[in-house]
Amino acid sequence: MTNRWGPLVLLAPETGTLRFSQLRRAIGGVSERMLAQTLQELEGDGLINRIAYEVVPPHVEYSLTPLGKEATERVRAVADWIETSLPPIGKVWDSRAKSGKKN
Repeated sequence: MTNRWGPLVLLAPETGTLRFSQLRRAIGGVSERMLAQTLQELEGDGLINRIAYEVVPPHVEYSLTPLGKEATERVRAVADWIETSLPPIGKVWDSRAKSGKKN
């Protein structure tokens, strides 16, 4: 999870197995190359399972490992905290902007 896409890629298969195109749509804004690289890193870290099926066209599915599920719980907690904390943080930023202070 060392790049900006890691947490988003980790959260995408939170509800179950997804194919590459489904992951890309779920995340939005990530290039194919960056998604592939991030998936490889997460697989190498033991957080994502990758299952490739020997069919034409190729079919690959991604799911969370037990370690990935544990990490996802923690990432989800941080994401939820950020969502609920944005309004008060925004008020602080507005207050500081009105007083001429930088964030």
